[in-house]
Amino acid sequence: MTRVKDFRLPDLGEGLTEGEILQWMVQPGDTITLNQPIVEVETAKAAVEVPSPFAGVVTALHFPAGTVVDVGAVIISVDTDPGAGPLETKAAEVLALGDAVPAPVSKVREPGQEEGALIGEVGPTGRTATLVGYGPKSVTAVRRARTDSAPPAPPAPARVSAAAVGERAAVVAGEVTVLVKPPVRKLAKELGVDLTSVTGTGPGGTITRADVEGASSPRRPMPGVVGGSTEIPVKGVRKMMAEAMVASAFTAPHVTEFLTLDVTPTMELVARLRAMPEFADVKVSPLLLVAKALLLAVRRHPEINSTFTDEAIVVHGQVNLGIAAATPRGLLVPNIKDADRLSLLELARSLQELTETARSGKTAPADMTHGTITITNVGVFGVDTGTPILNPGESAILCFGAVRPTPWVVDGAVVVRQVTTLALSFDHRSVDGALGSMFLADLGRVLSDPATALLWS
Repeated sequence: MTRVKDFRLPDLGEGLTEGEILQWMVQPGDTITLNQPIVEVETAKAAVEVPSPFAGVVTALHFPAGTVVDVGAVIISVDTDPGAGPLETKAAEVLALGDAVPAPVSKVREPGQEEGALIGEVGPTGRTATLVGYGPKSVTAVRRARTDSAPPAPPAPARVSAAAVGERAAVVAGEVTVLVKPPVRKLAKELGVDLTSVTGTGPGGTITRADVEGASSPRRPMPGVVGGSTEIPVKGVRKMMAEAMVASAFTAPHVTEFLTLDVTPTMELVARLRAMPEFADVKVSPLLLVAKALLLAVRRHPEINSTFTDEAIVVHGQVNLGIAAATPRGLLVPNIKDADRLSLLELARSLQELTETARSGKTAPADMTHGTITITNVGVFGVDTGTPILNPGESAILCFGAVRPTPWVVDGAVVVRQVTTLALSFDHRSVDGALGSMFLADLGRVLSDPATALLWS
């Protein structure tokens, strides 16, 4: 049994196909233990630390930081028995002096495909390379007889930039390899672009869709942009967010209703809770009481906490409360599982942990799945309200706006009160106008008079 174990990038979420290596936590030669975090990977859902399934000494890192790697690709190799002595290595196979030097040719290799396994290439054992490894032996490799006279010096190979180990753009005896994924290769064929003439700008020199499109028709400067433009790669969390929002906006018929209300009693309660010793170690914010009010309103109108499917409207038996969080990597919506079963203090701690984890980029993919209803807090940005887009699979999302001192009529007199505007977007397939209106009105009743919560608890 081989001492060196290869660790392949696992599926870090539900059906994810790739992840970007953000940073390595180990280097070749480091001794690692079982389950020690070795690499931080960003997927379409979150950035996670991946533990090692082996203990031993790191022998190789196959991709550098910044590389997008397919699930299943080997990312690290570990010597699991370093005490057994030095590893044996095979000498690299090279062309004999008497061998003919082949004319320069160009072949396309998919990113992550091992060297010496080019599609259609005859390997050192005479087998033809397939997509993975080598197929059955189809030809016999034949060497030309050596002669006493020295052959002409082989032509100097074309120079290419070296990229990451395991995903290199290589030149071997005049043979040029370019890195490109199947969808991009198909696009190049459709546009009539010669891939060997394209310089890859992706990780490890990979040719991207933008590279092919640029080679087909040179990109024009963006109109109205002075001094050039900046491109932000759409990948990872940002890509997932974009796809989810487009799918939601063009699938679920959105309806948004608004409610402006006096929340002075709620703000006074926030101040009293902050002074209580039970809440000394947690953050108490208006969002906490908005979340509690929403949970009480869900109890009175459970159909709002649902998912529309072609076969049925699924009314969930628990509330997994999503909280939209702005992070450096994009918008995340982690959720608190079974939030309706938590006390106010437990809910406060869960909210604090959720937001701190999201902002640090450590949210686990499981914490962003199976949400049932969401709150987005735009008030922290000084925004009064908005028309939020539903999180896919959910029927309602509440937008909580800024709380501002505002003239308000109380008992026939104009006084200054703390006022906010709530906006509720809902899927009109599963939530009709009456249900949405009653839910929003009940939520407002709790925030206008927190004592109402005692009646509904």
